[in-house]
Amino acid sequence: MSETTAVTRPPEPEFSAMTTEELIAYRDAENRWRASSAAWPFIGEPDPGATIEWQRLALPGRDLPVRVYRPAADTRTDLPLVIHVHGGGFVGTAAQCDWTNSHLAAHLPALVVSVEHRLVDPANPLANAAADGWDVLGHMLRHATQWGADPSRTVVFGESFGALITALTAIRARETGIRLAAQVLVNPAVEVTDTMYDYPSIAEYAYSPTPALPVLRLLQRLAVPPEADARASSPLYADDLSGLAPALILVPTRDALADHGRRYAERLHAARTSVRLTEYPDARHAFLTLPGVEPQAGAAQAEILEFLRAALAV
Repeated sequence: MSETTAVTRPPEPEFSAMTTEELIAYRDAENRWRASSAAWPFIGEPDPGATIEWQRLALPGRDLPVRVYRPAADTRTDLPLVIHVHGGGFVGTAAQCDWTNSHLAAHLPALVVSVEHRLVDPANPLANAAADGWDVLGHMLRHATQWGADPSRTVVFGESFGALITALTAIRARETGIRLAAQVLVNPAVEVTDTMYDYPSIAEYAYSPTPALPVLRLLQRLAVPPEADARASSPLYADDLSGLAPALILVPTRDALADHGRRYAERLHAARTSVRLTEYPDARHAFLTLPGVEPQAGAAQAEILEFLRAALAV
């Protein structure tokens, strides 16, 4: 039996009434599907010009999987380094982003390392996922030459919940003196406080084209305790957004989180951090990972490539 016929997608659950056991069972089944060729008609096929493999990094207190993309025909030892974080807070896998990450590896070209961060659940709040993103960046910078990468040409790139982790990473990098060449945030969530719902786009797209509101409520409940400091979990509430890496923010307009991206772009601009905001009319959330059904995914991928080439001078 082929992989395509062997792996089927599980039905979408009722997110507002999930038990922990149901959540874990659902995400395991969903991630098996996303990592299989059965999903390619939706998430796209990997670029044949890149090699893809899972590796494990020895990080403080744990080993963490990362998905590594390299240009197949490029033997250079000074490739730009792209640290990527996939979308999905309580369900998701780096493998769902093979289409874009393999394309960047092949055509930028670059070494792309995608973080298989701990997914949020009652035992794993946002702080754990954020630590995974930060520690992978630190590990790769310390060992860049062993991986054939140039640490002086490093960018961070995240989608949705992964963009939240990426934005937090960019802020922390500035605070610790790490110079990043750029940051790319695609349909970002930039706050997980009680005010994260107070935007027109949340009201307009709460249940269409997908049931976003119950997903966001579950994510917030799992991600942060009620007493958490908003500045630690929500880049939108950071005290200072100046001096950050130049940002590209891509916003699909049919997305409950569209106003999160718009508002973050406004705050970056006000802080005099270089930012480009591009809106994709009629595209929905996670459109970059859905090239099989979202026509504007190709244009978004091309814009990211062009932006990173300029930022990295390649």
